[in-house]
Amino acid sequence: MKQLIALLLIITASTAFAQNKLISLDALNQAAKTKQTAQANVPLADDNAEFIKGADVLEAGKIPNYARGLALLPRSAKPLAEAFKAYLYSGTIAPEIKMAMGLRIAQVWGSAYPAVHLQRLLRASDKGQKLLACLKTSDEKPMNANEAAAIRYADLLTRDVHGVSDGEFQTTRAQFNDSQIVELTMTTAFFNYFIRYCEGANLPVEKWALDEPVAKVSAPKYEAPAARVSLVSNEQMTLAATTLSAAQEQAKNPNGLGIGIANSQRAFLLVPDITKAWRGYTNLTREYNSVTREIKLHVSFAISMANGCRYCTLHQVQGLRRLNVDPAKLMAMAKNDSALTPRELTAVVFARKITREPAKITKSDYEALVKEFTPQGALEVLLQCGNFAYMNRFTDGLRLPSEDEAIETYQETYGKRFEDVRKPGN
Repeated sequence: MKQLIALLLIITASTAFAQNKLISLDALNQAAKTKQTAQANVPLADDNAEFIKGADVLEAGKIPNYARGLALLPRSAKPLAEAFKAYLYSGTIAPEIKMAMGLRIAQVWGSAYPAVHLQRLLRASDKGQKLLACLKTSDEKPMNANEAAAIRYADLLTRDVHGVSDGEFQTTRAQFNDSQIVELTMTTAFFNYFIRYCEGANLPVEKWALDEPVAKVSAPKYEAPAARVSLVSNEQMTLAATTLSAAQEQAKNPNGLGIGIANSQRAFLLVPDITKAWRGYTNLTREYNSVTREIKLHVSFAISMANGCRYCTLHQVQGLRRLNVDPAKLMAMAKNDSALTPRELTAVVFARKITREPAKITKSDYEALVKEFTPQGALEVLLQCGNFAYMNRFTDGLRLPSEDEAIETYQETYGKRFEDVRKPGN
């Protein structure tokens, strides 16, 4: 019976996405009950594991399975918990708005695990309860303008990395300053990352998350910004200096992109507190490299091509060329998978599926990764998929300009602009 409910949710989610519909919170909550006994695709750390001590950063005594699920990459477990908290409670946008954005994204993809946790957090405040009621009934009328704009922005950008039209962007921009627009985009990107991790790892819902429907959060009090414009903060200036220093050091690395400070990093500087937590987590995950950088770039290239992300595709071509990948192989990869090795193809096939339909990832899909890459390697590939669910939405969602070096390398490789290569028949 549990398997039947899960299958029905997957079918419903796939149909709803195709029709621009949403999975109801009732359906997600019903699915969450069956997820209590789900067999995770990754090992979950037990209570005595040293590396998860202190990962109860949101609620004392409650370590979520999304931290336990990084047992194979132990140094990154607590930083993920800290990043999750930072995305919600740092920055200048009300936490409840960002929780509602994450919950809407869970409705788009039909992902029960994050839906449970975000509803618990929303129930912890009056503002959150009101937004939760709106999402439950699909009634935006009680929302104020910035709440409605933020949730719609998250919905559109989740469905398509180019889904926010100029008109829609102006509607959002009327409610938020530049730093807050970046924060909205980072929040949307993060929950697209998080959902792919949860679904790929098949994380079970914690019993306490269902037994205690209201979170008891230990978090700083939100204070709305007084200024109508973004003011350059001490944190931004400090982060800028650190980023510049790191870019100068990275320039010595032959495996780097060779472009100095990427424009994506310049955008991140506008939201320093969240960026610091996010980098703290992702830098640690990158230290685990049982899967080669080349294969990870093949994964991110495939995802970026599937999403039509100009900025990230150019970066992956830049990275692969600097690893001395044959340009003829890159030419072939723009059309089909014929030039990929069986090992590369295993990763790419998984990457495309979790990009398009994260809730339809099966145990056998993940087992194919484990068989090819070992359990740790499979988790590395899964997180790489999440990284580019994030980066595609962040970079092309904000229409960040490509750096001259990346444009030049792409045109040297393909003899055309990205837009021309993507045309049918090319």
